[in-house]
Amino acid sequence: MRMWLVNPRLMCRQHLLGEHVELHMMVGCIVRGKSLAGYIEQGLIDTALIERRHLELVREMERRGYTHGSELPAFKVPAAGSIDRAQNLLELKRRCKSCAAQIMHSKDQRQKTRRGILKTTAGPSTRAQKRGARSG
Repeated sequence: MRMWLVNPRLMCRQHLLGEHVELHMMVGCIVRGKSLAGYIEQGLIDTALIERRHLELVREMERRGYTHGSELPAFKVPAAGSIDRAQNLLELKRRCKSCAAQIMHSKDQRQKTRRGILKTTAGPSTRAQKRGARSG
């Protein structure tokens, strides 16, 4: 079981749905009183983030048009665990060609936007509008 905690938009279908199922497995273990100590010690889960992460994954699943019908049961667990998100991003990229392609595409888009190569709004920029107003 693992919580990737990377942006769900960067995950392929398999990893998105896989992490969702594993959250349900974690909660099942908690409800049945099973220990998650090994997962916590290995930095694979953070119990304080289970509910929030489930919501993030569900929102992405719905954005993609998937049907979600499995709410988490009520559970109580002390906050425990810590996850290295940056390391998980690298690991996901290493393990999965589909996720790696999406991660690289997202990185390229961010870099192009920062350099002003991509327009994020339709129409001329404010500067161009001002120049046109002055010259007209």
